[in-house]
Amino acid sequence: MTETIVVKELSKSFGEVRAVRGIDFAVASGEIFGFLGPNGAGKTTTISMLSGLLRPDSGSITIDGMDIASHGRDVRRILGIIPQEIALYEELSGRDNLLFWGGLYGLAGGELKDSVDRALELVELTDRSKDPVRTYSGGMKRRINLCAGLVHDPKIILLDEPTLGIDPQARIRILDVVKGLAGRGKTIIYTTHYLEEAEQICDRIAIIDEGTIHASGTLAELVELVGGKIMVTVSGGFGAEDVRELVGDAEIDHIEDGELRVKLLDRDSTGMLLGGFFSAGLQVDGVAIKEPSLESVFLQVTGRELRD
Repeated sequence: MTETIVVKELSKSFGEVRAVRGIDFAVASGEIFGFLGPNGAGKTTTISMLSGLLRPDSGSITIDGMDIASHGRDVRRILGIIPQEIALYEELSGRDNLLFWGGLYGLAGGELKDSVDRALELVELTDRSKDPVRTYSGGMKRRINLCAGLVHDPKIILLDEPTLGIDPQARIRILDVVKGLAGRGKTIIYTTHYLEEAEQICDRIAIIDEGTIHASGTLAELVELVGGKIMVTVSGGFGAEDVRELVGDAEIDHIEDGELRVKLLDRDSTGMLLGGFFSAGLQVDGVAIKEPSLESVFLQVTGRELRD
């Protein structure tokens, strides 16, 4: 497997804030590699360093065999960058925006026109391409924003939260485009805080929080980290010591007065646990059951839920 992107000990701080803390990862050719984490996890800072917009404090980035520190211009020629913020001129048409960005990448004449036509067709916006961007819906702006980073047919694509704040239908269209790009052999890094997106399209996923990669691998490999067990949370009017003996040999993930979170083999084990609560006369106000999933992996490796 050819590694197109190799990152070692990458770090970046802003004053006393350590945004990225010595992360390592590699992305194979033709792979969709996902960064999953909440706002402020270090995703955008990492993308900014990969694209050359930010200089790392330490560490190295090699893209397509080139060190970005010494071959930044050459690296940027093969990158397609789709930022989190919309990078469009509202008064220009969608087509004129793409002509502008394509020209910055060195395209001209018939090559530029053909590239813009292909990009518009890819995101199904040919029929609205002559309208000002200010008249577009949020989803349409996101799709044209995607085009702006693809018009020069880059080998490697960096997408930073490309579906942020759009409706479900527009999100599905963008995800279909991304999967199609990977099918054509493009190497893609995709950042998101949506669990379902990472599950749907990423070949491998890195869970990042507070500037640290806590775990990475395929979805199956990550789920294996929780041992195939279900996570059960019981809340109510009980003390921590009241329930500790009821758990038996089950693995306690978290315990405090009024809340118990424990890993169990199956739902039958959950029934037995609750039976112990009721037999002991303990008050149970709520029970939440989570099957092994990317969400449960995130909770285990970071100690909090993704929405926190």
